[in-house]
Amino acid sequence: MEYEAVIGLEVHVQLKTQSKMFTRAPYAYGHEPNTLTDPVVLALPGVLPVMNAEAVRKSVALGLLLGCEIAPVCKWDRKNYFYPDSPKNYQISQFDQPLCLGGGVEIEMLGASRNVMGDHRTVKLTRIHLEEDVGKLTHFANDSLVDYNRAGAPLCEIVSEPDMHSAEEVFAFMTAIRNAIVGAGLSDCDMEKGQMRCDANISVRPVGESKLGTKVELKNMNSISGVRNAVAYEIKRQTFAMKTGSETIVQETRRWDPVQQVTQSMRMKEESHDYRYFPDPDLMPVEISPEYIEAVKAELPEMPFDRQRRYMEQYDLPYTITSVLCPDRELAEFFEEALASTDGKGTAKAVANLIVNELLRDLSAGEGEGRVPLSESVISPAHIGELVRITEEGVITKQIGREVWAEMSKSGLMPSTIVEEKGLAQEPGGDDGLEAIIAEVIADPKHAKAIGQFREGNAKALNSMVGPVMKATQGKANPAEVQKLFRKALE
Repeated sequence: MEYEAVIGLEVHVQLKTQSKMFTRAPYAYGHEPNTLTDPVVLALPGVLPVMNAEAVRKSVALGLLLGCEIAPVCKWDRKNYFYPDSPKNYQISQFDQPLCLGGGVEIEMLGASRNVMGDHRTVKLTRIHLEEDVGKLTHFANDSLVDYNRAGAPLCEIVSEPDMHSAEEVFAFMTAIRNAIVGAGLSDCDMEKGQMRCDANISVRPVGESKLGTKVELKNMNSISGVRNAVAYEIKRQTFAMKTGSETIVQETRRWDPVQQVTQSMRMKEESHDYRYFPDPDLMPVEISPEYIEAVKAELPEMPFDRQRRYMEQYDLPYTITSVLCPDRELAEFFEEALASTDGKGTAKAVANLIVNELLRDLSAGEGEGRVPLSESVISPAHIGELVRITEEGVITKQIGREVWAEMSKSGLMPSTIVEEKGLAQEPGGDDGLEAIIAEVIADPKHAKAIGQFREGNAKALNSMVGPVMKATQGKANPAEVQKLFRKALE
């Protein structure tokens, strides 16, 4: 009998706001523990929550980006549970009237190779609701410590339908949703900082069966590759158990151990009635008007896959280049600004190649861990635009362009300044000196074979003689002009 996995995800995303969800207490990462708190965060007697309007606006923007229906009215509920990371012993969340309903996330599966676009499909969403985050617990051998700095941070929970069937689909979903959210400026989604976390609900059933199998929840995974590995392991574990009867799959919550690469049981899975939800008496329902929705919609950025399709159609860029540019909104806007600064004299492919191959290589080779941020690069869109323009105009050759790149990436000088200061402009065509160099190359016996092949009709044989000319002119000669002079001399 064949089996299939059915997977639904709950992705928690901290929104990028200055203050917490229901108080003016600031929210940031990296501060001393328990320094970003106030009486509301600590749930001291007599305090009242006040809603963060910016968090609601960003949640509506997220819902619109993902094609959700924005509820005209949503309300706040108390989700009751007793745990050290929750100062109030309840969490303000949304239960039966969430902010966003439905929608979907477009994902791309891996193609046959890196150069080939994979299949696209849309994973359905159930809802997106807004809530406050809880604190962070750190466990030691004999003690546990709690940090309430992130308690109360605005948190969007994106709940998918059980609409995925493999670890690869889960990876594609997480990647797509992170690219969309970061690109829209709603969150940095830094999983190492806990700004994006994922729970996965997984069950396995016989192929052809419509009823879902017993659901197992994997809790609080904090890397996209970790989610993929955990889901792959759990599918394998459940499938093996069903095929062999080696164990009974029970409804429970499990944790992923990234060191041992296994899932481990944590506790039995709670149901919603275990949380005893009830409406929060201190917060009024939120009304979202059509005018408000239209205003938020007007500010939404282009989605990464839409931008990629546009680049391939409008600029005729290959998939490999667009798959690097488009997931990163900052990089894509850098490309568009550089292309605009060529004043219409540079091709999109030339600009994109410099960014994807040269600029990203330099940024990756910078000092420190990871890639140097684009904002810290000494090379601006104007540098790239001017370099492409003077190359296309024939002021310098592509070979000299590499020398100019090396210099401007160190000094930050504009390409035209470097060309002028170093005298790198191409030699004018038809120059007597160039013809003399070509005559010397032709006279060199080691090129006799190439000359013979050219005279027999092999035009490509000239290519081997262009190199010596470029070397003799220190790359300043125009290769096309050199080819022309060779033909004139040999025909």
